[in-house]
Amino acid sequence: MALDTATAKADPPLPPGEAEPRRRLKRFSGSRLGGLILALNLLSLLILFVGALLLNEWQRGLIESRQETLVAQAELLANVLADKEYTVGEPMPQFNVEKVPLLLLDNFIPAGQRARLFDLDGLLVADSYALTEEIPGQALPPARPAGSPVPPPAPKVETRNAARLEEARSALAAEVEQALAGEPQSTLRRSESGDRVVSVSIPVRHVQQVLGVLTLEAGDVDETLSAQRRALMPFALVALAVNLLGSLLMHLFVARPVMRLSAAADEVRLQRARAISLPDLEGRKDEIGDLARSLETMTETLSDRMDAIEAFAADVSHEIKNPLTSIRSALETLPLVKTPAQREKLTNLLQQDVRRLDRLITDISNASRLDAELNRDRPRAIDLTQLLAEIVGVYEAGVKPGEAHVTFTAPAGDRVPVMGRDGPLGQVFRNLVDNARSFSPPGGTVRLSLVRDDLDPDRPIRVRIDDDGPGIPPENLETVFERFYTARPRGTAFGANSGLGLSIVRQIVEAHGGRVTAANRVDGDGGVVGARFEVALPMVPTSGRRT
Repeated sequence: MALDTATAKADPPLPPGEAEPRRRLKRFSGSRLGGLILALNLLSLLILFVGALLLNEWQRGLIESRQETLVAQAELLANVLADKEYTVGEPMPQFNVEKVPLLLLDNFIPAGQRARLFDLDGLLVADSYALTEEIPGQALPPARPAGSPVPPPAPKVETRNAARLEEARSALAAEVEQALAGEPQSTLRRSESGDRVVSVSIPVRHVQQVLGVLTLEAGDVDETLSAQRRALMPFALVALAVNLLGSLLMHLFVARPVMRLSAAADEVRLQRARAISLPDLEGRKDEIGDLARSLETMTETLSDRMDAIEAFAADVSHEIKNPLTSIRSALETLPLVKTPAQREKLTNLLQQDVRRLDRLITDISNASRLDAELNRDRPRAIDLTQLLAEIVGVYEAGVKPGEAHVTFTAPAGDRVPVMGRDGPLGQVFRNLVDNARSFSPPGGTVRLSLVRDDLDPDRPIRVRIDDDGPGIPPENLETVFERFYTARPRGTAFGANSGLGLSIVRQIVEAHGGRVTAANRVDGDGGVVGARFEVALPMVPTSGRRT
């Protein structure tokens, strides 16, 4: 219903001299907030990933380093054990069970390691834990008071310990058996106490004969890995801090601004404000700033539309009251009329007012539906040359004697495509032609011409409507496009024009991104020889043309 407000359209016209704002790319990489959120999340994940990768690599390197060290130690001890000093018997030598244990004393085996020697049958010959003066294992619990009952062992714990012990012995036996076949073994397995140990088993050879297997174990793997996990904690704490920082930034820069926008929208809804205005958000260069600016523009447009609707309602009320007042006066006067001639004159006046009122209601109804009609149809490429030719053809087919003729000139053999809606655009040129014909002298000519003017690259398509009428007063060249403005020549039927035709023309043209202007045509002496209305429209880009 609002005639002076900007209708919803794909590309609204911009004020002269104002450049079109750069549109953001509709992709994730063009999002500032999206990029910040993604970067923070990736950073936290990267920290954890690097920490885990370093942990795995270090663990693997640690195990390999321990295995290499144990292999070197085991080979050295195996070479010593194969010496005649530690073997007896010819030609089938065996370990000297009296001297071999002396070699495996604590001063030969580093702390945290265990050495065991097995004979050719897989039987244990010597164990460094059995030779040490230290007692391996965990410290005993404190003594109970005298006379306190002994708590029975938990069946599940005993069963679990027995299963663990059996599993450890089986793994060790399998390792020794494979080493007795002549192949050195390096494994990571569980010990009898349940700890993980790096174990190597080296065959002890006397010349080519295998005398037994030397097994070396390092039981500090779990302790070293625990220290490594503790070293990973800073990475986890940094990742946690990054996530907390990201959450805080999300709250400060996204959640709170959106809540403020929501509260501002509620104020507009509750009519405590006419428009959203949050300058600190509108200055932001991210999506929140875009949203704030869009909401402010939307509410300002709605506010302008409301003002325009109020002004339109006031204008309609004023225009309708005039004929109604005239009708009421005529009806009050009618009983007082005595002669038939006066009665007929008063009746004619009533008929004119009724026709004027009918024309006003029709034009007001058409104007109020214009916004909906413009929003209902999607713009498409229209051949303006063909549209104007069809309109002129209809006028020429129905011309009556004494009415002005309508002619049309256009570039020969050239399509002029514009993006728009053929119905509203056709109404624009019909209103302009009707207005020009109403001011033309009897038998005159209204000339339509379609030209291209590159002086305005944004609106190069120009449609000019020239007439031979009295022209337009210079002070009214802009006023003629206002609602209910009428300045008709003498002799025009009263009430035949509502003053909405040119207002509708401007609204439709601006909805299509164009501009309409009025001017007077002058001759060589400066005299006015007629009026000219010019409609400037944008041209369809080459990539957007349709056949």
